[in-house]
Amino acid sequence: HMAAVAAHERPANYWHCLPQFSSARRAIWEAVNPHTGKKRIDEAFPKILRKTTREDTMTIEFKSGSVWRVVGSDNPDSLVGAPPAGIVLSEFALANPSPYAYLSPIINENNGWMDIITTPRGNNHVAKLFKAHQHDPKWFVQKLTVDDTGAIPLETIEEDRKTYIALFGEEAAEALIQQEYWCSFEAAIL
Repeated sequence: HMAAVAAHERPANYWHCLPQFSSARRAIWEAVNPHTGKKRIDEAFPKILRKTTREDTMTIEFKSGSVWRVVGSDNPDSLVGAPPAGIVLSEFALANPSPYAYLSPIINENNGWMDIITTPRGNNHVAKLFKAHQHDPKWFVQKLTVDDTGAIPLETIEEDRKTYIALFGEEAAEALIQQEYWCSFEAAIL
């Protein structure tokens, strides 16, 4: 929704970037919200706001003049040279962090923004980024656990714990639970 609002406040290019271009189509472009039964892009970008929608390139051009597209960070060189004003780096813990460095100069030049959303995957580049900026007033940094959101009942998590123990053993099961539900950077990586 942030990109949809930005695209109408300021005509520019906006991207949603996933770790792999090949997964972007199913994760963003084709994803259906299980709570509403609607495609997520249709919820975020209502068709009435669109000038064109290109399935082949996963691109939406808005009547406002802005363009939003889905890209992958698995080929950082393919992203260089484009002038986005806003980028969502989704599942960034699984991504090559190089695009952040390559794209920061153009974002800075364009007085733009980057939004990083992810689940932790150990003490990696995301953990370091989180720790470096969690008290930086120029950054908005937030970690939301299942306790904060209430999105998943604890009973459901306990059912997952039982299944994870059966599949992976007790230690790995607890690491997965801590990583996925409590956003732990310290949980062991399987």
